[in-house]
Amino acid sequence: MRPETRTRTERLDELPFTRRHGRLLVGSGIGWALDAMDVGLISFVMAALAVHWDLSKTQLSWVGSIGFVGMAIGASVGGLLADRIGRRQVFAATLLVYGLATGATALAGSLAVLIALRFVVGLGLGAELPVASTLVSEYAPRKQRGRMVVALEAFWAVGWILAALIGYFVVPLSDDGWRWALAVGIVPTAYAVVVRMGLPESVRFLESRGRYAEAEAAVRSFEESAPIGRAQETGTEVATEPEPGRSDPQTGGTAVESIWSPRLRRRTGALWVVWFCINLSYYGAFIWLPSLLLAQGFDLVKSFQYTLVITLAQLPGYAVAAWLIEAWGRRGTLATFLLGSALAAGLFGLADSPTQIVAAGMALSFFNLGAWGALYAIGPELYPTTVRGAGTGAAAAFGRIASIIAPLIVPWLLTGGGNGLVFGVFAVSFGFAATATLALPELKGQALADR
Repeated sequence: MRPETRTRTERLDELPFTRRHGRLLVGSGIGWALDAMDVGLISFVMAALAVHWDLSKTQLSWVGSIGFVGMAIGASVGGLLADRIGRRQVFAATLLVYGLATGATALAGSLAVLIALRFVVGLGLGAELPVASTLVSEYAPRKQRGRMVVALEAFWAVGWILAALIGYFVVPLSDDGWRWALAVGIVPTAYAVVVRMGLPESVRFLESRGRYAEAEAAVRSFEESAPIGRAQETGTEVATEPEPGRSDPQTGGTAVESIWSPRLRRRTGALWVVWFCINLSYYGAFIWLPSLLLAQGFDLVKSFQYTLVITLAQLPGYAVAAWLIEAWGRRGTLATFLLGSALAAGLFGLADSPTQIVAAGMALSFFNLGAWGALYAIGPELYPTTVRGAGTGAAAAFGRIASIIAPLIVPWLLTGGGNGLVFGVFAVSFGFAATATLALPELKGQALADR
């Protein structure tokens, strides 16, 4: 292909992994980790409040669930805003919202105030996640895209491990230990400023808004960070603005296609099913995990210790998924990790000794979080630029409905059949998600669609 005919997105696709890619990945990943830390902390706060505020399981379920109501709204609105005002703007704004709200929850003096603030936290958190994965996916080289998005998702494990460490070392120190743990949530507020100044805006978004000079500058900044020989090869390209009355040759136009159009509706439906099922199982299990261990007779410290050990297995799950997603492909990797999650959930429900609980819990962490990594890699690849944020955000929003339901149904399931029924339901849900992946296209190695 002649250099002058290559689009900006094709030039990005053909680059090797550069320093700029690394900065984008780490910059987005730190925000992702802080999000995970917030979600993880609430599971430890719930266990502490059960002891210090003497809350019932129904009250605790609302503490765990209300944040996901906000996340469902935030994911949908955030995706739409990202397609209209830009990925970077929304990313920074959502970090600011949820960072301030999380810090404020440390001062909550009643259950009602705590629940209200957790809703606001969810608004920011839900909007940030699909936006970050979309931004990373749009800049990633084609041959590294899946791996980069899974690596981004791996920061979730880092954040959850931080939450487990804070839960283990800070929450049990005093009756107000949970307040100090939540106060750490103010960190994202400062980081929002760094994000706004340091991350690039999406090239595809800039082109869709006619900001061609900015799009060209962004592409060249990545080309210039490549090895010298490659930078010289790509640096000769010149992008021009479109002539009046003509579409930009680098974008091919910006016509908006519905995510439910005949071409996209099959993949949209399948993606929504996977998102719903994985949210139901993941949040139902992990939000309640410390409290479930507490109910089995372990004290607060021992419950938090087991949760910390189980959480550590998330990192190797991401690492294996990051390798398999380019070796096997997206669909096969996602299906395999979902089936592994189903088996691990079933084993956890049958576990009746500390060794079995920890082993099954680690297997569940390994497979479930590997599945999350593959899912976030798949989502942005399914849609054209003009609806990529909306498509991934809508799927995440639909999934959040399950994350709202999950903490609420755990007490009811416990009453009806104990841990066996709880994790049996989650195992079946993982199985449905694995089946739905059959309807997703395999897009390994393909360029992101612009239209």
